[in-house]
Amino acid sequence: MKKTVTICFANNKGGSGKSTTCGNVGYYLAQQGKKVLLLDGDMQLNLSLSFFSEEEVLGMAQSEQNLYHAVRLQKDLADFIVHTPYENLDLIPSSTLMSGIEYELFTKWQRELILRKCLQSVKESGEYDYILMDAPPTLGGWAMNLLCASDWLLIPVEASPWGLFGLANMFEFFNTVRQISPELGLLGIVVTKVNERKNYFRQTMDVLRGMENVYTFESYIKVDASIEWAQDASQPVGAFRRGCRSAAEYEALAKEIDARLNA
Repeated sequence: MKKTVTICFANNKGGSGKSTTCGNVGYYLAQQGKKVLLLDGDMQLNLSLSFFSEEEVLGMAQSEQNLYHAVRLQKDLADFIVHTPYENLDLIPSSTLMSGIEYELFTKWQRELILRKCLQSVKESGEYDYILMDAPPTLGGWAMNLLCASDWLLIPVEASPWGLFGLANMFEFFNTVRQISPELGLLGIVVTKVNERKNYFRQTMDVLRGMENVYTFESYIKVDASIEWAQDASQPVGAFRRGCRSAAEYEALAKEIDARLNA
């Protein structure tokens, strides 16, 4: 039976391109023949909106067919999976009620491991090659749940003057989670929203590549209006405009992630 690899896309700084990177990497892994499950762990619903219309997403958010109800009731997540319009690519949608998940978890036994238990049967089934999870831009109990349910952490970092702000807190949180879930590894950092003409891009890359024991992906994502247009159309950028620059960059990143995990 094949092993399912679970990756959490997380950064405690908003605007890092976390949801966009998670969704587009998932799309291209699926295009490369991998079976992929996406899990939208953010109350902003951005990952869900990357594949379904606002009306459809709000419908799922207001029903009980979403991650919030699964975790709150500690249900098997296999019963909350929906198929996206794309082959090999499924989703567990989020809910606006996720804003209250910290409160729901507070009194639960082994609250840091609830999501891991909910996801256990899906992982053990071997149905998916990858489970990709989008975390909220916070470092609380819910983010800890997402990381404890993961094999790897991947950190998207925006190439901006403030892009590295808070990264030390992210590393500290990662090390705290590893005390509970020591098998969690740091897959690396991917740089997003790149403008190669700006000095701070080179500064960002120099700082990241100077870090010990932290891998910075060779593939990075440049600023591209096609990404925003694709988001507006509720599509991955590769489905919206196959030949655009960012589509090629996300495809390259997905291949680099897969190669790194199967080296």
